[in-house]
Amino acid sequence: MKKVRIEREKEIVEIMIRLYCRKKERNRSLCGECRQLLEYAHARLDHCPFGEEKTSCQHCRVHCYRPEMRERIRRVMRFSGPRMLWYHPLAAFRHLWFR
Repeated sequence: MKKVRIEREKEIVEIMIRLYCRKKERNRSLCGECRQLLEYAHARLDHCPFGEEKTSCQHCRVHCYRPEMRERIRRVMRFSGPRMLWYHPLAAFRHLWFR
Protein backbone atom coordinates (compact mmCIF):
# COMPACT_ATOMS: atom_id res chain seq x y z
CA MET A 1 0.00 0.00 0.00
CA LYS A 2 1.36 3.40 -0.98
CA LYS A 3 1.77 5.97 1.76
CA VAL A 4 1.24 9.06 -0.34
CA ARG A 5 -0.40 11.28 2.27
CA ILE A 6 2.00 10.32 5.06
CA GLU A 7 5.03 10.92 2.83
CA ARG A 8 3.66 14.30 1.76
CA GLU A 9 3.09 15.23 5.42
CA LYS A 10 6.67 14.23 6.21
CA GLU A 11 7.98 16.47 3.43
CA ILE A 12 5.95 19.44 4.65
CA VAL A 13 7.03 18.96 8.28
CA GLU A 14 10.65 18.75 7.19
CA ILE A 15 10.38 21.92 5.11
CA MET A 16 8.79 23.74 8.04
CA ILE A 17 11.37 22.59 10.58
CA ARG A 18 14.29 23.40 8.27
CA LEU A 19 12.84 26.85 7.54
CA TYR A 20 12.38 27.52 11.27
CA CYS A 21 15.90 26.40 12.12
CA ARG A 22 17.44 28.46 9.31
CA LYS A 23 15.40 31.67 9.62
CA LYS A 24 14.34 31.83 13.28
CA GLU A 25 17.34 30.23 14.94
CA ARG A 26 19.86 31.43 12.30
CA ASN A 27 21.48 28.00 11.82
CA ARG A 28 23.07 27.04 8.52
CA SER A 29 22.14 23.41 9.00
CA LEU A 30 19.66 21.59 11.18
CA CYS A 31 20.58 21.89 14.87
CA GLY A 32 20.29 18.99 17.29
CA GLU A 33 16.96 20.07 18.76
CA CYS A 34 15.38 20.58 15.35
CA ARG A 35 16.78 17.26 14.11
CA GLN A 36 15.27 15.58 17.17
CA LEU A 37 11.90 17.24 16.48
CA LEU A 38 12.03 16.15 12.83
CA GLU A 39 12.81 12.55 13.75
CA TYR A 40 10.03 12.58 16.34
CA ALA A 41 7.51 14.00 13.86
CA HIS A 42 8.45 11.41 11.24
CA ALA A 43 8.11 8.60 13.81
CA ARG A 44 4.67 9.88 14.85
CA LEU A 45 3.56 10.00 11.21
CA ASP A 46 4.89 6.48 10.60
CA HIS A 47 2.80 5.19 13.51
CA CYS A 48 -0.34 7.24 12.91
CA PRO A 49 -3.31 4.95 13.66
CA PHE A 50 -5.31 6.55 10.83
CA GLY A 51 -2.67 6.05 8.16
CA GLU A 52 -3.66 7.46 4.79
CA GLU A 53 -7.06 8.47 6.15
CA LYS A 54 -5.60 10.88 8.69
CA THR A 55 -6.77 14.43 9.09
CA SER A 56 -4.41 17.24 9.95
CA CYS A 57 -2.94 16.73 13.41
CA GLN A 58 -4.63 19.93 14.57
CA HIS A 59 -8.07 18.37 13.96
CA CYS A 60 -7.22 14.85 15.10
CA ARG A 61 -9.07 13.36 18.04
CA VAL A 62 -6.00 11.30 19.05
CA HIS A 63 -3.04 13.43 20.10
CA CYS A 64 0.03 11.24 19.79
CA TYR A 65 2.61 13.96 20.46
CA ARG A 66 4.03 14.39 23.96
CA PRO A 67 2.98 17.81 25.31
CA GLU A 68 6.46 19.38 25.07
CA MET A 69 6.95 18.14 21.50
CA ARG A 70 3.47 19.31 20.58
CA GLU A 71 4.34 22.81 21.79
CA ARG A 72 7.61 22.78 19.85
CA ILE A 73 5.93 21.75 16.60
CA ARG A 74 3.26 24.41 17.13
CA ARG A 75 5.97 27.07 17.44
CA VAL A 76 7.62 25.81 14.27
CA MET A 77 4.36 25.77 12.32
CA ARG A 78 3.30 29.20 13.57
CA PHE A 79 6.58 30.66 12.36
CA SER A 80 7.07 28.64 9.16
CA GLY A 81 3.51 28.37 7.85
CA PRO A 82 3.18 31.94 6.57
CA ARG A 83 6.80 32.02 5.36
CA MET A 84 6.37 28.91 3.24
CA LEU A 85 4.52 31.06 0.70
CA TRP A 86 7.79 32.95 0.08
CA TYR A 87 10.37 30.20 0.42
CA HIS A 88 8.44 27.12 -0.76
CA PRO A 89 5.34 28.33 -2.64
CA LEU A 90 4.58 25.03 -4.40
CA ALA A 91 4.83 23.03 -1.19
CA ALA A 92 2.65 25.60 0.60
CA PHE A 93 0.03 25.41 -2.13
CA ARG A 94 0.00 21.58 -2.07
CA HIS A 95 -0.24 21.60 1.71
CA LEU A 96 -3.22 23.95 1.69
CA TRP A 97 -4.93 22.28 -1.25
CA PHE A 98 -4.54 18.62 -0.22
CA ARG A 99 -5.30 18.80 3.49
